[in-house]
Amino acid sequence: MADERKTKKEPTGEGTSQRMRELQLLYHVSCILDQSLDLRDIVSPVLEALSGFMDMRYATLTLLNRKTGDILIEAAHGLSPQQARRGRYKLGEGVTGQVVLTGKPAIISRTSESPMFLDRTRRGKRPDTSFLCVPIKVEQEVVGALSVDLVFRPENELNAYARLLQIIASLIAQAVKLRRAAQEERERLEEENQRLREELRNRFRPSNIIGNSHEMQLVYDQIAQVSKTGTTVLIAGETGTGKELVAHAIHYNSDRADKPFVRAHCAALPESLIESELFGHVKGAFTGASTDRKGRFELAHGGTLFLDEIGEVPPSIQIKLLRVLQEREFERVGGTETIRVNVRVIAATNKNLEELVNQGKFRDDLYYRLHVFPIYVPPLRKRKADIVLLADHFMEKYAKENGKHVRRLSSAVIDMLMSYHWPGNVRELENCIERSVLVAEGDVIHPYHLPPTLQTAEATGSSPRGDLKGLVDAYERDLIQDALKSTRGNMAAAARALGTTQRILGYKVHKLGIEAKKYAT
Repeated sequence: MADERKTKKEPTGEGTSQRMRELQLLYHVSCILDQSLDLRDIVSPVLEALSGFMDMRYATLTLLNRKTGDILIEAAHGLSPQQARRGRYKLGEGVTGQVVLTGKPAIISRTSESPMFLDRTRRGKRPDTSFLCVPIKVEQEVVGALSVDLVFRPENELNAYARLLQIIASLIAQAVKLRRAAQEERERLEEENQRLREELRNRFRPSNIIGNSHEMQLVYDQIAQVSKTGTTVLIAGETGTGKELVAHAIHYNSDRADKPFVRAHCAALPESLIESELFGHVKGAFTGASTDRKGRFELAHGGTLFLDEIGEVPPSIQIKLLRVLQEREFERVGGTETIRVNVRVIAATNKNLEELVNQGKFRDDLYYRLHVFPIYVPPLRKRKADIVLLADHFMEKYAKENGKHVRRLSSAVIDMLMSYHWPGNVRELENCIERSVLVAEGDVIHPYHLPPTLQTAEATGSSPRGDLKGLVDAYERDLIQDALKSTRGNMAAAARALGTTQRILGYKVHKLGIEAKKYAT
């Protein structure tokens, strides 16, 4: 027994001390993790604890972005923020990229002798520096790496440090797992919120209005907000922007949808008749009043009255409008009976009512009574993203109405539509497309089908009138682009469609500077 005790290897004091220090480090790291599993709270204290344990110069924790494939420094010890930002790797790139790719630890005895040590952070390759990098795994999936730079050590010490780092990396992995789960949950919620927002946009986007631009989305949001209420609405915008469509959308998305929608165009009504048209009259009220007659307010009872061009109402009628808006009652022309109505009023104007108020041409009290919920409909030049969508809609509409086979707009036509300033707004665009459909002979609308107002060198980008070569080149370019668009960039098919050879078409494409590849899917 005595001999056996003599031959049994006893641990040295230095080895016991090292193991004790390792246990103390792991205990300290465990305490940090017990306090929080939020990665932002634990990484810096853990790296600080490592720094106190081993004579290290730098330490980094890198995480893999699964969407981009980039490996980025999440936290660092000893590096400046600028150095940390430079620490970016791809899978398999450098020591860190290889560790994340393979899931195996890496030990570099001397960084100056290793071509794999890329030194992206520019901290320097030194012969007296060793580098250790171990993977961070979550359920066998490598999600990042933990690495340290330390003063050169013998191989056995580096192996011992690497094993210790792997244990710490496995402890950190739990925090990474929670972080990833939280990130995935945030992304899921964001996708769900985006889907719900899209559903709401589509749900409240009026079917009678065309447009997906940001400017129109604001209009749709306002329509959705006010439709279910009984609030008075004032719609402002230039002529031809679609103010009446907005009024229709508000009415037919409201609780009054099954009730009357009555329109009164104030600018079209003679001043002598506007009072009778709005409030009605009794028999004998004036010459020609042979019977009692209901006005627009009575006809709209329970529903909506749309007062278009409200700025044209004469001052003598404005006071009576104010009374109806405030009291919901009035008398017919020539009558004494007070009539009460339940009417929602939507007014529209293409004029600046505030200026009319300042000029004394519009009552300020009526203006403020109308200006409860204003909606501004932007002109077409400020919602250019909708031009092609509207043009396609009108093209399909009038092609069907007139039995035409027009199916699309040429590239040159789209360029002209987008460059035009559209003073008449959507109404002018509709008239333009209707005319083009009527005069088009094939299935494509070309520039020469558009009205003369759009036939300008500035709009088409073509050479001045009279330059035959420029006009011919522009026409050829238009035809070739249309053919390439139809064939999705297939040169052979485009040549057949144009009745020419692929060699000639290739020459024309090169000569005219057409990029055929951009038409390929």
